[in-house]
Amino acid sequence: MSIPGLDDWLASPAGQYVQDWEQRQVDQAVADVFGFNALQIGQPQADFLRANRIPLRQKAGDCGAVDVLCECSALPFASHSIDLVVLPHVLEFSDEPHHILREVERILIPEGQLVIVGFNPISLWGVKQRLNRGGDYPWNGNYLSVNRLRDWLQLLSFDVDRGSLGCYLPPVEQLKWINRWRFVEKAGQRWWNFSGGVYVLRAIKRTHGMRLIKPKWRGKPVRAKALRPIAQKEGHGR
Repeated sequence: MSIPGLDDWLASPAGQYVQDWEQRQVDQAVADVFGFNALQIGQPQADFLRANRIPLRQKAGDCGAVDVLCECSALPFASHSIDLVVLPHVLEFSDEPHHILREVERILIPEGQLVIVGFNPISLWGVKQRLNRGGDYPWNGNYLSVNRLRDWLQLLSFDVDRGSLGCYLPPVEQLKWINRWRFVEKAGQRWWNFSGGVYVLRAIKRTHGMRLIKPKWRGKPVRAKALRPIAQKEGHGR
C-alpha cells in the first residue's frame, strides 16, 4: 500500500533510528526459520529477509520495488505455500487488517511463521499519534496494541512464541535530541518494558491434528447358542 510521507520519514533521523532497531530485531527473528519460500509484504525500502537463508525470498506490495505487485488483502499465492511472512507496519496502515491476517494465515504452511512489526499505542509514540492523526507518516495510522494483536492471532490459530519492544525515547525528530535521549532505552527496557514505541512479534501457525472418533458400539453381547443334539432314528445302526 502506498503510504504518504513514508519515504521522507524513513530518510529522517527518527525514521533511521526506528528502522535500525527494527532491522536488528527482525534479523534475529528470521535467522532460524527454514523452508523454501519467504515473503515480505510492504515497506520494500527495507530488506527484512536479509538474515534468512530460505532460497526464494520475495517482496510483495501494491507499489515500490517489489517482486510481486498485488493488494495486501488479496495475495496471489497458493494456500499453504509460504514458510515465512514478514509484515512491517502493514496492519496499522490498512483499512482491512483482519482480512490481511486471514490472507497470511491462508498462504502459510502448517507451522509456518509470521513476523509482525508495528507501532505501540501504549507509548509516547502512541500519545503523539492520538494527538496528531491528521499528520504524515507515521502518525496517520491506527496503532494496534500487542494484546489486541495476540487476540487476533489466537483466533487464527497462531501462537506467539517471541516478542520484543524498543524505541523508548520520545518521538523527537532531530538527531541531537535522539542522541540526548538514548539513555532512556536501557531504563525503558528495565522499568517500562511495555511502553516501547515499536514492537516485533513472531508467531507460529498451528494446525491441530485430527482426532479419530471411534464408533460407540451399543447393545448387549450376544450369547452363544447351545448346540442341540440331533435325535437318532429308531433302528439306526442295526
